[in-house]
Amino acid sequence: MQHHRHLDAPLFPQMSLDHRLIDLLVCPLCKGPLDMLRDPEGRPVALACSHDRLAFPIRDGIPVMLEDEARPLEPTA
Repeated sequence: MQHHRHLDAPLFPQMSLDHRLIDLLVCPLCKGPLDMLRDPEGRPVALACSHDRLAFPIRDGIPVMLEDEARPLEPTA
């Protein structure tokens, strides 16, 4: 028996981050801990390294842990 995907179902369901796996990730530069950054709706958007002052983006539920893709964190007051 073959299972068919419903035509209205998305090909790729919305991916969510597994926080247990995220807790295992470290900054690729200094190997320090990362903090989750969220948008106003509470969705994860980046993993931030406070030591290096960089935020690594999360795209389609996947952290992009490349230095070239990171953006500088805003200075704190």
